[in-house]
Amino acid sequence: MVDELLSLRVILAAKAQEDHDLFRQAVASVSVPIEFEAADGGAAATRCVADGADLVYLDNGLTPVEIAQLVAAARTTPTPPFTVLLAAPNGDAPAFVTDALAAKPDGLEEAKRLIARSIRIRLPSRVLVVDDSSTMRSIVRKLLAGTRFPLEIMEADEGFAALKQVGEAGIDLVFLDYNMPGFSGLETLAEFKREKRRVSVVVMTSANDESLPDRAREHGAAFLKKPFYAADIEAMLCRFYGLRALNPKRA
Repeated sequence: MVDELLSLRVILAAKAQEDHDLFRQAVASVSVPIEFEAADGGAAATRCVADGADLVYLDNGLTPVEIAQLVAAARTTPTPPFTVLLAAPNGDAPAFVTDALAAKPDGLEEAKRLIARSIRIRLPSRVLVVDDSSTMRSIVRKLLAGTRFPLEIMEADEGFAALKQVGEAGIDLVFLDYNMPGFSGLETLAEFKREKRRVSVVVMTSANDESLPDRAREHGAAFLKKPFYAADIEAMLCRFYGLRALNPKRA
């Protein structure tokens, strides 16, 4: 799918020259043509953003004012870029309203992985919502459509149909209800694994079964307890793209 992306414009706002050099090396290593610009502060980065961008990385070493001004400027452009704040790997998410948070890479390999994950943000991912309730499918579809991520959203009303679509439609991510007639969510998930489908899965349920989160994770899936909200969906999508939701209350 990455081959479908013709080019990408990436801006890094960071004060340290070593950060500029690290990202420039990482960008040069990917197969997608990337126009890369590094700016040593918010004002310079804002001027770069005015010329258009797909991705903007903001180092947490910038001042809060610089970050706020740069994000505001990015969102006034005709096609707002996706903004990612770079912070300490295990640090708390600051209260800046960018689109997501990522661990600041401390070496070339980490920087390469970050760039590779970020490229996926600019490509539509195929998402399948599986639930026997049409109302619930509609709710999840609406929440997914309200995020900043480019998604192609499809639906299935039971497990066998989900298996067929995952096999035929190149699905990237499945939101899978646990309690369905016939094939249950966990049975469907187990079948994905048996067929070696490379698909990420989020199991959804309203059941009051404390063992379900662990059982889902044993199968390599994430877990959402119903009812859930826009911030929960955004957090799951950020995880899918290798990022963290920056401020859950924003959604």
